[in-house]
Amino acid sequence: MAKGVALLALVAVALAFPSLAPNPYILSAGILVLNYAVLSTSWNFVGGFTGYISLGHGALAGLGAYGTGLLVTKAGLPSFLALAVAALLVAALAVPIGYAALRVRGASFVIVSIALVLVLLLVFQSWASFTGGSRGLVVPRPFPDLLRPEHHRVFWFLFAALLALALLVWWVLDRSRFGLGLKAIREDEDKAEALGTPTFTYKLVVFVISAGFTASAGGLYALWFGDLDPVFQFSILTGSYMVLMALLGGVRNLFGPLLGAVVVGTALEYFKVEYGNTPLHLVATGLLLALVVLFMPDGVLPAIAAQVQRFRPAQHSIREVTAAQLREQRQGGDTDGTPPELAAAGNGAPGTTSARERS
Repeated sequence: MAKGVALLALVAVALAFPSLAPNPYILSAGILVLNYAVLSTSWNFVGGFTGYISLGHGALAGLGAYGTGLLVTKAGLPSFLALAVAALLVAALAVPIGYAALRVRGASFVIVSIALVLVLLLVFQSWASFTGGSRGLVVPRPFPDLLRPEHHRVFWFLFAALLALALLVWWVLDRSRFGLGLKAIREDEDKAEALGTPTFTYKLVVFVISAGFTASAGGLYALWFGDLDPVFQFSILTGSYMVLMALLGGVRNLFGPLLGAVVVGTALEYFKVEYGNTPLHLVATGLLLALVVLFMPDGVLPAIAAQVQRFRPAQHSIREVTAAQLREQRQGGDTDGTPPELAAAGNGAPGTTSARERS
């Protein structure tokens, strides 16, 4: 019941925010937070289910953004058809990438994911004749007749719809047999493989799903913002933000990355306004991550759930209740082992007979 009310409240806030935003800047900041929410939820398909920490998802978002922009500017495709094609191409490209990267684990996987970002940064920055290089790539707006506030409002709902789809797919996977196999990989990959789970295939499939959603978020950002820069699109910080947001909210929780995106995304925008382009916002973000790791290692939502659970009445299992009954019997001197309820029924309850009388 409480989860349903919370979900309805979340939907109401999402629908009402464009009307409640006091100015276009606040609405644009909200779109950035939504973009972070989609990216961190997309990352959570890999990090939350398998436990693999990827810092290279920023590269997948950059590929989605540049793929969409280049298909619009070079191939002349309509904006949203270009977005869909780019997402599919990145998902297809994720197959060989995942085939190579997912064969290693732990710190080696993190290093491989970082290398992917750096390689793509060099390629897109050096190939200026095709990508625009350091000059950037200007992507035409899909709704040229709309004023800037209406443009933001339309993209708010587009990002919200993409986030809702990502959350729905994550929820379905979490309750599926496939999701159970992914969780087994997260807990003990060697044991899961020994029990017959095709671990590599499972990891590759969920990596491709994650890449598709990440590229979709990048492509939608390209259509909304309209100006792409390789240094920003292929940044280690983007992948780091995804990890921070998911860890902050709780990687094993459906709405954990969304909560982390709201907190971290809002903080990033605030610090950028207060401190400009100085690295102070990075210092503040690092301190936030340290606090989370020290005091809420499982995330905010699991920590809140644990606190709520403390105030609920204790629920005993059958074994615990039986043990309590046995202690009462022993303290009362009952040596025949008959439970108190049966003894009362046989000795004092009208219309009943005890087990001894029947025998």
